[in-house]
Amino acid sequence: MGGSSLAPEVITRTAGVDLVVLDSTDPSQVRNALTEHLGHTAVVVSSKSGSTVETDSQKRSFEGAFREAGIDPVERIIIVTDPGSPLEAASLETGYRVFTADPTVGGRYSALTAFGLVPSGLAGVDLDELLDEAEAASLPLAVDSESNPGLQLAAAIAGTEPRRDKLVIVPDGTHVVGLGDWIEQLVAESTGKNGTGILPVVVGADAPELSTRADDVQIVRLVADRGSTREVEENEIELSGTLGALMMTWEYATAVAGMMLGINPFDQPDVESAKIAARGLLDARPEPLAAAFTDRGVEVVADSKLLGGARTIGEAVSQLESRVPSDGYVAVQVYLDRLGHPELEVLRHRIAERTGRPVTFGWGPRFLHSTGQYHKGGPAHGVFLQITGTFADDLEIPGRPFTYRELIAAQAAGDAVVLSDHGAPVLTLRVTDEDALVAIISSVS
Repeated sequence: MGGSSLAPEVITRTAGVDLVVLDSTDPSQVRNALTEHLGHTAVVVSSKSGSTVETDSQKRSFEGAFREAGIDPVERIIIVTDPGSPLEAASLETGYRVFTADPTVGGRYSALTAFGLVPSGLAGVDLDELLDEAEAASLPLAVDSESNPGLQLAAAIAGTEPRRDKLVIVPDGTHVVGLGDWIEQLVAESTGKNGTGILPVVVGADAPELSTRADDVQIVRLVADRGSTREVEENEIELSGTLGALMMTWEYATAVAGMMLGINPFDQPDVESAKIAARGLLDARPEPLAAAFTDRGVEVVADSKLLGGARTIGEAVSQLESRVPSDGYVAVQVYLDRLGHPELEVLRHRIAERTGRPVTFGWGPRFLHSTGQYHKGGPAHGVFLQITGTFADDLEIPGRPFTYRELIAAQAAGDAVVLSDHGAPVLTLRVTDEDALVAIISSVS
């Protein structure tokens, strides 16, 4: 989850090699990963401690699937972890191949450590080329000079007056695939704390945020060549370069930006709160919160003060949108199979058009390990739309007293509890069948 999965995803997609990233506890997505091409699959289990419930559950599932197929898991599972972690000790005892990374490097800064390199290298990426790119960028980043690209980027994203703390990231000709998602978790988790931070907003070329140009928005265009004759507009940044150089520059700039904001860019004090709440719900097994009403197969769950007199999906979403402050944002959080339901991403664009404010889109539970820190620790001006599923299919977790459906439901509910405790408006749309997703999309237009 977080940087441990996003970095190799960007590296392999940019290199054009295949890598399946399992960063969900949705039972459908897990089942697909377990059954597709299992006979010639190697699994990299990446976790600094090994105690993360998602990673542990998936490791158990793959071990079980390999055994059922008559394959020794030791032959197919590779472990990446910190030296001295419980996962390292247990894995060595079992006989797994183990790679360790520098324990002083946080997960979101670990792209060029074993966490990013081992799965990428196994998938077929030329690691020498990637590391050469990063090394070539390290010298100008180490020079105390106004020409230092890392210092320039840090000043642009954290040193504006007045602050432009919504960082709208758009690919505009870059050869790097998916870099915005990696930047999002790096910047949001590093800076979103003590009531301040920088909110990355990953968008497409036609995003409403690019035309509304709110005063608190800073646009970052990831371009193919900064040497072009195109004139850079006010409140815009253009960045180009190799993947290794871009990763080094963003990590450096993010650390400096955190120092400029007066916070520690290397901790994540609010990430654990949602984990604790989810574990508590798994232990207690309470009944799901009752829906205020149901509309076209969608159970609408929210505080009565938020809903007002709403009796339809569209009215409920409009009530949530009305709570967005002038300097705020909307976070759409979907706890479903991200590979199976990409059509839901249209909600980000539509809500941005309707509100005139930046809108983020995150797949749960993976965003809990990244932007979830900003949601709780950053400025308290976000409103949150959750979409969760109660589909009939489910999947057991070997050796666990709960299933994947119960796990992802607890993660969503736990995050909603923590957000509500912070005073944030939260609207949950709980779908009971696939047709209900169409109802949500048609209601937000």
